Amino acid sequence: MKAKNLGLSILMASCLSISISLCQGQNMISSHLDAAPVQGGLEMEDYWVWGSAVIKGDDDQYHMYASRWPKYLPFHPGWMIASEIVHAVSDRPEGPYEFKDVALGARGPQYWDGRSCHNPKIVKYKDTYILYYMGSTHPFEEVTTDNVDKFDLSSKWCITGRWRKRIGIATSKSPYGPWKRRDATILDVAPDTFYSFLTSNPSPLIKEDGSVVLLFKGRGYREDGITHGDMSIGVATAPSFDGPYTVQGDKPLFSVDHLGEIEDPHIWGDEDGYHMVAKDQRGGITGHQGDGLIAHSEDGIHWEVDPDPKAYTKTVVWDNGKTIKQGQLERPFVLVEEGQPTHIFFATMDGPGGFSNGTKTWNMVIPITKD
Repeated sequence: MKAKNLGLSILMASCLSISISLCQGQNMISSHLDAAPVQGGLEMEDYWVWGSAVIKGDDDQYHMYASRWPKYLPFHPGWMIASEIVHAVSDRPEGPYEFKDVALGARGPQYWDGRSCHNPKIVKYKDTYILYYMGSTHPFEEVTTDNVDKFDLSSKWCITGRWRKRIGIATSKSPYGPWKRRDATILDVAPDTFYSFLTSNPSPLIKEDGSVVLLFKGRGYREDGITHGDMSIGVATAPSFDGPYTVQGDKPLFSVDHLGEIEDPHIWGDEDGYHMVAKDQRGGITGHQGDGLIAHSEDGIHWEVDPDPKAYTKTVVWDNGKTIKQGQLERPFVLVEEGQPTHIFFATMDGPGGFSNGTKTWNMVIPITKD
């Protein structure tokens, strides 16, 4: 009798183990990616286009906010000094999206975001649309076709533009604007922290009570007090989108020394908690540099990487039957409708990989299938 019960227990344990393994063997993104529409997303002639965020408006249109900067500048680091956030519209989430207006453009070097507005995220609370973004400025002459040969990462424009990167918000009652910009940032740097050099790449989630969980990228100064360190991801909270924002803890959620270096986190929530997709900068989490990871949290503050961490790869299946490994695939954004992820958007580049090797960029979208 004991042997029979023991055998039954082993069988039940084995079945449970298999069930858990099957559940952990596929995550909520990677196993549900459909073919990407070739004619979807947003591309603009004569501009580098990057990083989109999409929201459905009260007009039942889908509103995309994206970064762009002129192609006479190199892709990298042109965005540091000349990016603006544009607004495009489509009657369906896949697009194609039609350019409508410049939501946030240059407004003068005296403003914290006077030269560059970049990496937007759009959310809505009650009757207010909130654009979170990175801004920067510099006090020098503009880079034009006449002096662009002097512009590179070691130039005065880039040294200052990178150092001045901060996070801010703009608000509007309509997705078409006008947008009310703040004259101060919402998340500044702080000495002796992992974000002492810059703050960037905000990703907000606004709860039903109006409080905010904000993921962000930071860089700190190295010991020499001059150069900046590797990327880290932190989390800040606020009682409302107007702030004040308080960074939680003195250590980052992700860094080279903890879990791994990641970039471009995007957060959303559902009845099961909070979820994040991000770019695995070095491949230490997913096994391949540049692939996407997925992580989960019960409170938005403490995060665990999914047992099956790979959310996506740079190899995209298109709806024309072609399968192509993209040169770059970054800035993931998950559109959620009625509590369910429906589409994932990316900034992408052609070519073999590397920012200097592409000839065009655009924002693409992949539908997410239901269970």
